[in-house]
Amino acid sequence: MTTALGRVGDRIAALLPRRDDLAQIRRDPRRDLLAGLTVAIVALPLALGFGVSSGLGAQAGLATAVVAGALAAVFGGSNLQVSGPTGAMTVVLVPIVGQYGASGVLTVGLMAGVMLVGLAALRAGKYMQYVPAPVVEGFTLGIACVIGLQQVPSALGVPKPEGDRVLVVTWRALEEFAKAPNWTAVGFAIAVAAVMLLGARRRPTVPFSILAVIAATAVAQLAHLDEAKPIGDLPSGLPVPSLSFLDLGSLGTLLAPAVAVAALAALESLLSASVADGMTVGQQHDPDRELFGQGIANIAAPLFGGVPATGAIARTAVNVRTGASSRLAALTHAAVLAVIVFAAAPLVSKIPLAALSGVLLATAIRMVEVGSLRAMAKATRSDALILVLTCVATLALDLVWAVIIGLVVAGALALRAVAKQARLDQVPLDRGDHSVEEHALLAEHIVAYRIDGPLFFAAAHRFLLELTEVADVRVVILRMSRISTMDATGALVLKDAVEKLKRRGILVLASGIRPSQVQVLDSVGALDLLRHEGREYSSTPEAIRGARHHLETTGVLPTGPAQPTTATSEDRMEVRHE
Repeated sequence: MTTALGRVGDRIAALLPRRDDLAQIRRDPRRDLLAGLTVAIVALPLALGFGVSSGLGAQAGLATAVVAGALAAVFGGSNLQVSGPTGAMTVVLVPIVGQYGASGVLTVGLMAGVMLVGLAALRAGKYMQYVPAPVVEGFTLGIACVIGLQQVPSALGVPKPEGDRVLVVTWRALEEFAKAPNWTAVGFAIAVAAVMLLGARRRPTVPFSILAVIAATAVAQLAHLDEAKPIGDLPSGLPVPSLSFLDLGSLGTLLAPAVAVAALAALESLLSASVADGMTVGQQHDPDRELFGQGIANIAAPLFGGVPATGAIARTAVNVRTGASSRLAALTHAAVLAVIVFAAAPLVSKIPLAALSGVLLATAIRMVEVGSLRAMAKATRSDALILVLTCVATLALDLVWAVIIGLVVAGALALRAVAKQARLDQVPLDRGDHSVEEHALLAEHIVAYRIDGPLFFAAAHRFLLELTEVADVRVVILRMSRISTMDATGALVLKDAVEKLKRRGILVLASGIRPSQVQVLDSVGALDLLRHEGREYSSTPEAIRGARHHLETTGVLPTGPAQPTTATSEDRMEVRHE
């Protein structure tokens, strides 16, 4: 028990901040400060918008950006990652808010943070590499669609209709708009989105999102446009940390949503960190430490009324493009947002909700990488199917189920592709030193098969059919040195085939069984069956000699002086490796 606790302690200690983090901060602080300021300007409207979209309000988005952004920067595993509220997390939170309320969301965030710390201690970060690219692309496309649809009510200037399915809510919002159109809100949303999209093409380094929001706010105030509903009052500062939202009796009920939030936080954060690594030279994130940092951030954010956070791909990309090289940039982003919370809350409260909807609409559009989607769709039919299924599941179900479905389908298609590589080939017997007549007799009564590739559950039953349908011969030789992998199903199928051939009076000899196959064959009783009466040989030439001896013993071949069987070059190679 003490040893196990000591190991856990050592793992946690390895995830804590290090001295080289401070050394990297000192390298180019001026550049990092400028990058952090730029990211904060981009992050402000996003934090406000995602907070509003989640259902907890703009103040929750700001609290998350400040608290989670700072802690994830300090404890995370990437020097360039920027964390905060994200569209993907908002998609998951909306139904949780509808079912469990604000306190339920805060509890879920706290539980998810604890789970992320546990995943980090278990070193689960490395498994991110097993998520296929089509799943990630389909997931991203689905999220972009959901984020865009979530903005429809605010962009149309109508109250958000009841419901937790985004397609249903969007349709009801359109019906409400048709009854009483609010063209002012529509104009603000379209104008802000257009400024962001068109401006980014010409001047990608200019933060058009904040400029468009400032302009929309100024127009709404100067023209006294009551139709442009503002965010509303914001607290001038962060609330005092509190656990008053926590209801221990509800933890069991909230376990499933917490698992979903933790899974999404892990997936999106590690994906974002990988994207940051790919945009730079020499940067490499620590996946386990990144999970730990996100866990700490999500434990702390609910104490201040914040929603669950993840690594944010868009903000991280801005951070990298503006020259960030250390954690100081992400820390600066959080500090600037904190100053805005304390000093400019009255001004921020006047931003029209429709303007924030325009920001998120533009963000959703920019999330869609048309070139990547086109390349993925053209790669293979399997990749296109996985992408479409993941995207549709994201829209129709939820993000976690979408990833699960994508992974299951990708795994099934991959197994099918691997199973197709497995072959059972009949190989001719080597002529060796036999006479023509004797070789003809041997070839008449002995057949040799070579198993190539994996012998596992996805391909094993095909082998059973092929083996048991062998013509009337006296001996079957199985050359097993080229089996790349074998599972219990493959071993059982092999055992069944041997038993069925035995009932037909056919002797089965095996050659080239590898040490890695011995345990699997032994576990299902196939090894004893193959080794009984010397039926397992180290090489194919020895198996042929054994087959000849059997035919002589049973009277099929005349007894005579044993003739050596010459090995082919392939057999010699097998003997050397076996």
